[in-house]
Amino acid sequence: MEAITDPAALAARFVELADRGEWQDIEALFAPRLRAVVSAEAVQAGWTTEAAPLGDLAGLGAPQIEAAGEGLTRVSVPVSFAKGDLTVVIATADDGLLHGLRLAAASGEWPVPSYAAPKRFAEHEAVVGEGPLAVPGTLTVPRGTGPFPAAILLSGGGPFDRDGTAGPLKPLKDLAWGLASNGVASLRFDKVGAVHAEVLAEMPEFTAADEYLPYARDAFRQLRQNPEIDPDRIHIVGHSMGAKMAPRMAEAEPGIAGLVLMAADSVPMQRSVVRTVRYLVTLGLVPAETVTAIEQQAAVVESADLSSSTPTDDLPLGYSGAYWLDLRAYDPVATAAKLPQPMLILQGGRDYQVTEADDLALWRAGLSDREDVEIRVHAADNHMFVPGAGPSTPVEYSVPGNIDPAVIEDIVRWLDPQTPRGKRLFSGMRGRRS
Repeated sequence: MEAITDPAALAARFVELADRGEWQDIEALFAPRLRAVVSAEAVQAGWTTEAAPLGDLAGLGAPQIEAAGEGLTRVSVPVSFAKGDLTVVIATADDGLLHGLRLAAASGEWPVPSYAAPKRFAEHEAVVGEGPLAVPGTLTVPRGTGPFPAAILLSGGGPFDRDGTAGPLKPLKDLAWGLASNGVASLRFDKVGAVHAEVLAEMPEFTAADEYLPYARDAFRQLRQNPEIDPDRIHIVGHSMGAKMAPRMAEAEPGIAGLVLMAADSVPMQRSVVRTVRYLVTLGLVPAETVTAIEQQAAVVESADLSSSTPTDDLPLGYSGAYWLDLRAYDPVATAAKLPQPMLILQGGRDYQVTEADDLALWRAGLSDREDVEIRVHAADNHMFVPGAGPSTPVEYSVPGNIDPAVIEDIVRWLDPQTPRGKRLFSGMRGRRS
């Protein structure tokens, strides 16, 4: 296939092939390093989950092109469908091949949360991690006299930026601003996959532990050395996979004061993927045959034959065999049960990715004897803890919104910060809890 040297034309070609279901032709567009970790089947699964629910392709918007470092160019193309929009983000080089690929909810304006008071805090740039895989981050500190309690914010699975951006949603920024407005500092950071995708493509032994622990531990170190932070009141606040990995972080750093687990998955991830696809099938958003393909990949993860050399084509989500082996050996509930730290577990009642019936049930059972574990369900909230009504769908994530104020109130109340001046924004506010 002839190389496409125009970055915008390459992105348009990808959309054209995906719309026609020509997955092998898409794989031929990949640079060798990307081809080694992302298969045609993985692209098909991603497109089926993110784009297919939006209906027929309607058109492409104006591309945004920018330098991405390491000789790469990043192109973001808005794509319109009959029922909604998404953004295709690619990375390319002079060779005219795809060096990176991501599907994101359509860009929209992030609304400043009602509970955020920007005059009450300041933000500073930070660097988290060490060496060539270090990532940029943001330290958010309340104004006034410290030392303040603090939270290390961990985002979910995938190449999220420091805000956990998904289209117009920025749940980690909501958290940082909501907490800082109420006397709690935080440190959040871009995930390594969002910054160093090209490097990770050459690291087949890279695991979930590598993705989270070095960065969370360095964030902990930086906060402990900051005179504005109370070194004995540094917590982990994790969302989705970040919540799943939080007990692992606390096990590695006993100085962590406590854990806030938001939409923490406990069911093995390969089974969660199958469950999610089945749910989307019931809504008529993806074809039923997709379930069979995902079930086959999940079976490989659970097979005794799984190894670090298992082809990524045979595995869910494009993750390597080493990545799946690491996850398979980790039980977040059993790890949490052995920890001395208190925990707050928060669940959205409308969450179809991490569910109350399956995932939260395992947390309840495994921690039932812990008096220092508090569990709260926010019945109207989806996976991003944005309130809504009716069955939650992927389209919901393209609608601007913020984390439920009652969720922020729960976290602030649980952390019980010593607010340096004035009253908390939530003073006297009655939360919506169930």
